[in-house]
Amino acid sequence: MISVGYQPSPSRTIYSDRFIPSRTGSNFALFDISPSANSPAEGREDGSGAYATLLRTALFGPDAGVCTPGTPDKLMRLDGKNSSVYPSSRNIFRYKTETRQSMHSLSPFGFEDALPGVSHGPVKAPRKVPRSPYKVLDAPALQDDFYLNLVDWSAHNVLAVGLGNCVYLWNACSSKVTKLCDLGMDVSVCSVGWAQRGTHLAVGTSNGKLQIWDASRCKRVRTMEGHRLRIGALAWSSSMLSSGSRDKTILQRDIRAQDDFVNKLAGHKSEVCGLKWSYDNRELASGGNDNRLFVWNQHSTQPVLKYCEHTAAVKAIAWSPHLHGLLASGGGTADRCIRFWNTTTNSHLSCMDTGSQVCNLVWSKNVNELVSTHGYSQNQIIVWRYPTMSKV
Repeated sequence: MISVGYQPSPSRTIYSDRFIPSRTGSNFALFDISPSANSPAEGREDGSGAYATLLRTALFGPDAGVCTPGTPDKLMRLDGKNSSVYPSSRNIFRYKTETRQSMHSLSPFGFEDALPGVSHGPVKAPRKVPRSPYKVLDAPALQDDFYLNLVDWSAHNVLAVGLGNCVYLWNACSSKVTKLCDLGMDVSVCSVGWAQRGTHLAVGTSNGKLQIWDASRCKRVRTMEGHRLRIGALAWSSSMLSSGSRDKTILQRDIRAQDDFVNKLAGHKSEVCGLKWSYDNRELASGGNDNRLFVWNQHSTQPVLKYCEHTAAVKAIAWSPHLHGLLASGGGTADRCIRFWNTTTNSHLSCMDTGSQVCNLVWSKNVNELVSTHGYSQNQIIVWRYPTMSKV
């Protein structure tokens, strides 16, 4: 038998098994008989009649009614004579079911024809994103410099902020504020970056030195050298740490090794201000003040992919967690665009003019959306739905 929730194909005719009459195809109203052998019990609620009407309408159509089987309908022919026409079907039982229901209907009655007394659920309301922050933190001495990366959020829900020559930690669970370090009067914080797992925090400084801190103990673990000028960009990849500097180079560091760095990447002609490893830790994207976006692999000393479409510094970089090889990048004040690239096919996918300097990009890990933060001139925050790039 055919269940109520089953949605058959519109093009198929379904036959019952062993010539058992099909309930949905039988025309019980033709002879004014009830499909049920049992007579209705006395004292039944008044709503049973309305339910029977609704069920008859759903099974046999809105025009289903009682007609006398022996009374043919009169039809006027073109020659003026009357012709007797019997109803289209005089059989009480049918052994096949002809369905017109949509394959995509979620209701057993379908949505093609509105049924009296049937109300469908309301359309889902669009998601509302709050326009005001739920928490505001004071950040005195926060440097107003587009090329620096002074804020990073850890996997343990701790926010690290570089303020002048100090680094502060804010625990989002307890709202506790901890002063991690003070670099001294002559050195300022230029970048902070949490390791993917654990409590280690990398701090890039204005004198080209990189410090590794254990935030759980508020203790400096190591100081690594190699850059001649300030370190404005950091990116972790498991135990590997990449640092980008104003000296135009990128240093690959293994914090387990004794050497300060294991590889030097040279390709940018100006300060490196954006660095991001892909989620599979196989590709590193770098952006510079030379308006260039480069992609490196794990073992290359020269970029394997070069993109030159941006017309301003490329600081905002984000790899998609949903599609392998999908990379988003944002340009500075003279560019204002978010561009999407497929690094697997080495192709430029799309471009969106945001109207402002693009400072940061982050993909959502749960849905195919990303958020962009902006500077001059509108200083806005936008949540985008990809790939339509409609504003949420």
